[in-house]
Amino acid sequence: YNCGGLTVRAPWGAVGHGALYHSQSPEAFFAHCPGLKVVIPRGPTQAKGLLLSCIRDQNPCIFFEPKILYRIAAEEVPVNDYTLPLSQAEVLREGTDVTMIGWGTVVHVLLEVAQMAHEQLGVSCEVIDLQTIIPYDSATIEKSVKKTGKAMVVHEAPLTQGFGAELAARLQEECFLHLEAPIQRVTGWDTPFAYIYEPFYLPDKWRCFDTVKKLVDYM
Repeated sequence: YNCGGLTVRAPWGAVGHGALYHSQSPEAFFAHCPGLKVVIPRGPTQAKGLLLSCIRDQNPCIFFEPKILYRIAAEEVPVNDYTLPLSQAEVLREGTDVTMIGWGTVVHVLLEVAQMAHEQLGVSCEVIDLQTIIPYDSATIEKSVKKTGKAMVVHEAPLTQGFGAELAARLQEECFLHLEAPIQRVTGWDTPFAYIYEPFYLPDKWRCFDTVKKLVDYM
């Protein structure tokens, strides 16, 4: 867009004890603001590279930092200067049967689910970290879904009007003739984020695993 460089860092997502005031995932809200770039890293290495890219970008960026990473992040981060490209998704695990798309800390859940599907179902799952919410990398996810024929989008935000709806609509438009099952979304619920029920609110590995089975068993 080239409309002025400004990067705003903000905490994002569930932390384990944030309840309804400190657990929101508002990426869809900011994705509606023309000119903004919205970025969410999955871990420390991505956080450094993507944050430096945002700072150097000639456009306003919202850099959402998963709060849970503040406490549990344990990773060797390169000390040298480096950047990671914005608007480029990363394929973390290649597969042939199901495409799983996520961003932020939920990506780690998807990697675990992909391994479970391989071991228990003999299903090969492709895991994609979107990284940039807007403008997002449609080419990478479309290429994957055209290969697998099945797709699921996972995010912590509520189902209704969540950003997964945008991805599902785009994939339906661009990959319709390649789809072998309806696109699935595994998300938070359309309710306040209850403190004591947080484990039931989040899209955990069991909900995602059940969705993989649903996609594989379709028809």
